[in-house]
Amino acid sequence: MRHMRFVRSKAGDMGIGAMIVFIAMVLVAGIAASVLVQTANKLQNQAMTTGAETTNEVATGIGVDNICAEKGTYNYGGTIGTVTDKLCNMTISVSPRSGSKDIDLSKVTIEVTNSATKIVLNYTATRFIDYSTIGSAGIFDNTVAAFNASVKSFGVMVLNDADQSCGVGTSTNPVINRGDHVLLTICPGKSFGGWGPSTDIWGMIIPETGAPGIFAFRTPSSLAGTIFDLY
Repeated sequence: MRHMRFVRSKAGDMGIGAMIVFIAMVLVAGIAASVLVQTANKLQNQAMTTGAETTNEVATGIGVDNICAEKGTYNYGGTIGTVTDKLCNMTISVSPRSGSKDIDLSKVTIEVTNSATKIVLNYTATRFIDYSTIGSAGIFDNTVAAFNASVKSFGVMVLNDADQSCGVGTSTNPVINRGDHVLLTICPGKSFGGWGPSTDIWGMIIPETGAPGIFAFRTPSSLAGTIFDLY
């Protein structure tokens, strides 16, 4: 009987080892690719969110168009007060900036300072009025509810509101958008004891989101009249 001889070869072992290494490399590459794809998606979503928020922050904002003030008397809680030769009532004419989103005036804060005193004002719904209800005495009539203010509150007087976003029935949350024009009313006669001649005033109208409306002016050196255009 002939004996069979088996010949051992290391070629097969080497081939299996190479296959194992190749499979391991494919698995590692797949895992790395998956991690990179997930990271890229996360960064893309974050970039899109940040871009949208930045766009809203830059585009949205309040513009200050005009500021007027009245000398003499003011209405505080239904009581008429008088300050001699000082500005007592003030209106700030505002509108949304171009491209701005809707701005909820109930979330707006007004900061005003005369270098000696700084006050922070918040909106009060009872100080809301539509211009159509104002009588012949005009905006600064002491019976106008918008000026029946407290030390820490401001009112809203609606001048133009085609879509009624801040019209009658929305006094709790008046919202201004494109085309709207309103007056924010404050009572420096009560908050500051009035502003005399040559007084420097600074302030900001800060919305919930977006750029604030910034104003600065000096009161006239002579308060010989009654109504003054300050800004």
